[in-house]
Amino acid sequence: MSAPRAIQQAFLAVEQSEGVGARVRRSIGTASLRTLSPFLMLDHFTSTPGAGFPDHPHRGFETISYVLQGAFDHEDFAGNSGTIEAGGLQFMTAGKGIMHSEMPRHSADGTPTVGMQLWVDLPEKLKKCEPRYRDLRDEEIPRVEVDDGKVLLKVISGQSHGVDSVKDLAYTPVWILDIEIKPGGKITQSLPVGWNAFAYTLSGTTVFGAGKGQQSIGAYHNVVFTQKGDSISAEVAPDAKESSRFLLIAGLPLDQKVVQYGPFVLNTQEEVYQAMLDYQSHSNGFERAKGWRSEIGKSMT
Repeated sequence: MSAPRAIQQAFLAVEQSEGVGARVRRSIGTASLRTLSPFLMLDHFTSTPGAGFPDHPHRGFETISYVLQGAFDHEDFAGNSGTIEAGGLQFMTAGKGIMHSEMPRHSADGTPTVGMQLWVDLPEKLKKCEPRYRDLRDEEIPRVEVDDGKVLLKVISGQSHGVDSVKDLAYTPVWILDIEIKPGGKITQSLPVGWNAFAYTLSGTTVFGAGKGQQSIGAYHNVVFTQKGDSISAEVAPDAKESSRFLLIAGLPLDQKVVQYGPFVLNTQEEVYQAMLDYQSHSNGFERAKGWRSEIGKSMT
């Protein structure tokens, strides 16, 4: 018998400006939730043509980008480039250093690109690893239906009701499930014991928790669960006017100090200073940053 996790906190992700002309709802990496190891930041972004995230560096962590609507182009100083289409993801390991650009693909009708970006810390021993990418197309992601088809899941990373995801997407163990619940549907989803877990609500109203601890949560909220327990419960009222959709994300906590300065996430202040020096002097992983400008980022100048 599963032991349901209680809700530790739930709060609205307030919209703010980020990058050049983009709007984001940031929930992890704020005063409400500074970090939730191994998670460093979670942004729900909306980016219209002419806006985006031009050339910028990273070191010491991984980013997971999930496009919900539209398409996103990416390009880096190593010559890697491509496009993440709607429903697809990119797992990027910055490791010892990467400089790249992320820009929305222009749509004929001006529809904005909408997506999620999650920053995941790397274990100390992997912070100086070589950068790498793993792309996951929407059609590659396993699906599963439960509760007589009232609950639909995309198993992006992890396991759900006997279905396993594609393997080896990120170095730090992370589960990501995209869950839609129709009116009257309910689900109990198991989670690894001891992992930190949260849900980010995209639409509708979801009732999380069990018994007296249940809470009804609207869209654009981060719902953090306690570590105690091995499952979460969620449902939508039978008389609800619409389905609900949320991302359920869990990760293995890392027993290490986090020292962050913008796009550099290391374990000591000295390592952060070194990262800034390496970036400015184009050394120790940032050699190819010297004189580099992305083609897709040139539209911003």
